[in-house]
Amino acid sequence: MYHTWMRFLTPSPVHHRLGLVCLGVGLQHGPLPTVGPRTLDSHVAVVISSGTGWYETPDGRRRAVTAPALLWLTPGVPHHYAPDPGTGWDEGFVGFTGPATTTYTDLGYIEPDRPVVELSDAAGPRAVIARIVRAARRDNPLLEVETGAAVHELLVALRRARADLAPDGDPVLKALARDAFKPMSVADHAGRHGMTLAELRTAVRRGAGCSPKDYLLGIRLDRAKELLAATELPVAAVARRVGYDDPAYFSRLFTRRVGMPPVRFRAQEARTVPGGWSNQVPDPGDLPRV
Repeated sequence: MYHTWMRFLTPSPVHHRLGLVCLGVGLQHGPLPTVGPRTLDSHVAVVISSGTGWYETPDGRRRAVTAPALLWLTPGVPHHYAPDPGTGWDEGFVGFTGPATTTYTDLGYIEPDRPVVELSDAAGPRAVIARIVRAARRDNPLLEVETGAAVHELLVALRRARADLAPDGDPVLKALARDAFKPMSVADHAGRHGMTLAELRTAVRRGAGCSPKDYLLGIRLDRAKELLAATELPVAAVARRVGYDDPAYFSRLFTRRVGMPPVRFRAQEARTVPGGWSNQVPDPGDLPRV
């Protein structure tokens, strides 16, 4: 005997403008019926937390599915799958759509070319699905916004749970972050790791969803903003601290990416305090109460 609970949602056009909306959520377990062959118009993430089964690709090839695993059901792509009839499996699924799915796909969080993804642990994604289930009650006035926000969180949780990626980045990304403020080119970074430029691009794209140049630039500009807001260092000194010997080039780069020059950013965001900012990430529960 199998057990199924599901709820389907119909967000309004206004909610669709948020970029990502939840269309449905469900929990199922046991020897569930075969799904498909069928084709959907929206995305569905199926998280298998226990059990085994199979997934059949459009060309008829069948591959085994062993929990913990994720099934990506993407729009316009036929799919066909089922748990093993003798054992069944335990699944939670979330359907979603919106223009933000294109960006998440570009970043590698949604993988249309990998319909079956091994997970290191399904606990994180299942916890988010449980929150969507709780939010999906019919008397919830925050229904569409709360479930839509949780879909963003689910995509992050699924990215963290992928078995082929470390949850918080791989050694290459950690090394790039460590050396980001050194006046090195992307080719220099590749050489330091014994990699070709193409290999470094692939590694960074897979781990961070962007090019090495953009990854390093983001780290440098984040630090530059902190220095501009928390210190009185001249812009030229800030530029040198984040790896740019030419302050004019740094200012142009900062302006193009941030949307305002460094001096204007400082004027808006300055938070200079005696002793400077703390480098230790605080626990919100430990913050002193006024």
